[in-house]
Amino acid sequence: MANNAKQAEDEQRAKLKKEMLKSVIRGTSRPRTIRDLGVSALKNLPANIGMVQSLMKAVNWKQAQDEVLQGLNNTVVIIGQPNTGKSTLFNKLKGQTLSPVSAEAGTTRTLVRTDFGPFTLVDTPGVDSPGKLAETAMDGIEQASVIVFLMDASKGIQKKDKELYEVIRKQNKPTILALNKVDTLKGGESPDQMATEVAVMLGAVGVIPISAKTGLNLAEELIPEIIDASPEAALVIGRELPAYRHRAAQRIIRTAMLVSLAAGIEPIPFIDIPILLGTQIRLVLRIAALYGETLSAADAMKYARELVVTMAGGLGMRYLAEQAAKLVPFGGDFVAGLIAGATTWSIGQVAVEYYESGKQISPNRLRQLYTDVYRRFRKENTVDDLRKEALNGNAPVRLLEESSDSMK
Repeated sequence: MANNAKQAEDEQRAKLKKEMLKSVIRGTSRPRTIRDLGVSALKNLPANIGMVQSLMKAVNWKQAQDEVLQGLNNTVVIIGQPNTGKSTLFNKLKGQTLSPVSAEAGTTRTLVRTDFGPFTLVDTPGVDSPGKLAETAMDGIEQASVIVFLMDASKGIQKKDKELYEVIRKQNKPTILALNKVDTLKGGESPDQMATEVAVMLGAVGVIPISAKTGLNLAEELIPEIIDASPEAALVIGRELPAYRHRAAQRIIRTAMLVSLAAGIEPIPFIDIPILLGTQIRLVLRIAALYGETLSAADAMKYARELVVTMAGGLGMRYLAEQAAKLVPFGGDFVAGLIAGATTWSIGQVAVEYYESGKQISPNRLRQLYTDVYRRFRKENTVDDLRKEALNGNAPVRLLEESSDSMK
């Protein structure tokens, strides 16, 4: 039965591929060499570009807009044992005193919510039952995109901390571990040394030593770590805090690029184009939102559309090159994946440049930027790199670089 099912599946894939190839290479026989493939693709570019343009028109911009707007409702939860400094951290991040601070354990008894731009920070009540979360705390975790688990350096790691961490870990949410009150350490122990000891005791990687009171390591480590933990958190944090926008943009671009990379490796030509278009359009909208654009406004959507349309000519050629690469045996799928990833990465970088300039870049300059960035990406990331890393189950190292001078 299994062999019959596999045979049927292979036959279906072969039939689908044959039909797709008929639509791609109109009026020619199937190319038998790479040279024939190139000649065939060139002969049929007008028809294929028209197909790409039709797909772009068919993209549901309203759905993409709604998805990005929904993403602006993501939250970060601060959770920990009573009196670990959750409210102090909460207030320091917000810059206002909105949650009661007290030396008494468990002063915060209900969820305290406040808008942080579109981002909502949730300061949970203290957890005073070993290994068990209060109902209000669990409500906060269910709302979270990222959890910040706070511990008290002045008391050291406690049994309750270990039990609570196990409960949090089972929620399968991105979690940042922070050791607070390191400014109170005595006896010569350094914050980094104690953070390492705590990480070992919890069996965790990367505990960040901080002081919510003085602000130590909040801007340098905690906020960047939250951005890196979740593209959803990156969007809302970057939108509210301009100093972190470029870093947040790189996190969002990296995620979109990896989605495109995976889609591009799909061996059947043209199957992946709707996925790529959707990913790239959402990428542009997310970057627009990141830089403070009001996506519900007509002008904001107009600028985003114009940005995509400006690059559309280059996009059509990239799509066609990617689809042609799929037909090349022995590695063509990796070439296609690299082209797809490079295209998305380049779109993201140009969008960042566009919005950072205050939307003052001319269409001709945008097209040139797109071409330059794409060529640079292809020069720095080879197919061999992609193949080797993919065989090891990893994403290419250089594909994940977040170079701050990428547009220079």
